[in-house]
This record gives sequence, C-alpha cells and structure tokens, in this order.
Amino acid sequence: MTQLHKDNHYVPQLYLKQWSTNGKISTYRLLVQHENIPLWKEHSLRGIAFHQHLYTYLMDQEETDEFERWLDQELEAPAEEAIRRAVNNERMSPEHWKNLIRFAVAQDVRTPANLKSFLARQEKSLQILMNEIVEDSVRKLEEAAEVGVRLPPHKADLSNNFPLKVTVNRTPDGNGEVETKIVLGRKLWLWSVRHLLTNTIDKIIHQHWTVVQAPAGMSWPTTDSPVIKLNYYSSEKYDFGGGWAVPKGDIFLPLGPKHLLHHSVGQRSWPRGTVLDRPTALLIRKIIIEHADRYIFDKERSDVHHIRPRVVSSEMYKKEQNVWQNWHREQSKAELNL
Repeated sequence: MTQLHKDNHYVPQLYLKQWSTNGKISTYRLLVQHENIPLWKEHSLRGIAFHQHLYTYLMDQEETDEFERWLDQELEAPAEEAIRRAVNNERMSPEHWKNLIRFAVAQDVRTPANLKSFLARQEKSLQILMNEIVEDSVRKLEEAAEVGVRLPPHKADLSNNFPLKVTVNRTPDGNGEVETKIVLGRKLWLWSVRHLLTNTIDKIIHQHWTVVQAPAGMSWPTTDSPVIKLNYYSSEKYDFGGGWAVPKGDIFLPLGPKHLLHHSVGQRSWPRGTVLDRPTALLIRKIIIEHADRYIFDKERSDVHHIRPRVVSSEMYKKEQNVWQNWHREQSKAELNL
C-alpha cells in the first residue's frame, strides 16, 4: 500500500522553488500571535504552504488522498517544464501553454483562501439551489407518471463524489416526502474544484495568455493566494472580484521573481517578453502583496510590511490554529454520517 499523503501542499513546491535559495524560502506571515515573531523566517519548501488532510476525504469509509495525487499527476507535474521554459525565456509549444494555464486555474481554486470564499458563497445559496433542484426533479417525475412514461434507471457514477444523500420517506396516505442532505465542507469543495478542472477549464485554455517581465532592479514576490483576478479602474481603485470570463478583467500569476503570467479578458495583453515600465511593475507588486491570504514569499527579505502590515493577535491566531487542528476530524465525521 502507498503511504497516505497527509501534508497537502496548496502551493506546490515545484512552483515555490522559483523564489527559494538552497531549498529555503523567505516567508512573511500575515497573522502572528505576538510582536516578538520576526518579520521574516526561512522555511523549507516542504515545510510551508500546507495543511494536514486539506484534500483527504472518506471514500467507502476509508481515507483517500487520491485528489492530491490527481492534482500532482494531471496538473502539477505537466506544468513543471512549462514554468521552467517561461522563466528562462525559452520557446513554448502549444502543449506547454496548455499545461501552464491549467496549472494557473488549479492554483486559483485549490487554496484555503478559495475554500473560505467557496463555503461563504454556498452558505448563502446552497439551500435555495437544492430546493429548486428537488422541486424540479419531483415535477418531472410527476409529469412522467401522469402520461405513463417510464424513466430510464439511473446508473451510479462511482467517480462522482458529490456529497449528497437523497431519501424518500413514505407517508401513511400513500404519498412521500423527499429529503436531501448535503455536507457543506471539504468534499463538496473538492467536487467543485475537480468539476471546474475537468469541464469548465477547456473554455479558459484557448484564450490568449502571455508572460511579461519585471524591469531591472525590481522583482515580484508570490503568496499563498497567487492567482489574482483583478477588476481594474485606476491605480487607486481596483478590486479582486474579477473572474475568468469577466470582460476587461486582468488575471495574473507570478511565475518567478522576474516573470508574470497575464491574461486580459476580451482584450490583447502585452507581447510575450515585454519588460514592464517601473510604475506598472510596482503597482502589480503591490497588488500581489495585497491579495495574499496568510503568507507572502520572496526571493529575499523585502519591504512588504510597509505595504501589508501583519496582524498581531493571539486570539485570532489560536482560533485559526484550532480550526485546522480540528479540520480533518470534523470533516471526516460529517462525511461518515452522510
């Protein structure tokens, strides 16, 4: 049996190594428990940007890390050569571009930052959506029964791990009640990530992308939430509410200290290899730093604390640590109960 991957890296080591020196990467933490914590700390690539069992889930009542292995085989490993070519200004084939863009999309949706926003959205809309689906399904069944149409039997899709349970409860008067249960948590999130990366992603791959460079004397950091979907109005007014298909939106992913993947939705970007002017590059650097969730990584210790002061709170730090310490146990219990 292969060993279960418990330490799930949400920012791959093959990506972060662009900012590392001798296997170590300078890390700035945005939430710390007290002031005495140094602004920067060196971490090994293996020892940062992971949570235990972030991608583990229960399948047939047993833990599986197949999602982590799937990410590695289908999206990380194929992108390694593409990233190397991009940061070394080498020729890239259509296949290299495809692998690089697939990696970027995966990196957008696999992070704890995405998990938090996903759960917040589903908390507001999932109940309404489930009610609509059940009502629509019942209506179709009733219409088919009225005209004597026999619906084809449902074939179970064993590859579909959607965390839903449907129960029909018979009532004494001969009618029935349909009850649906869904786990709003890890398994639903992973299902949505896989769905996007196997279906929706094809619409993104065939758009125009480019790689631009930082000017001499400056570089870009990266973060634990490195893919930025930007709505830009001016250097003083922008937000991170963009999307993969939002017109005139900008999508960025630092590929290394000097290279940046870019796509402008519905518009042409800069030609590949363009060295950006200093004001534009500095603004992008500021945006990268502002978009971080909990960590900023840089080639060397820099002045990011002037742009993004860290939060010092023992209470917030302990609360967040407790959430992740209990994450696997609570999610597994909910999945098992379903």
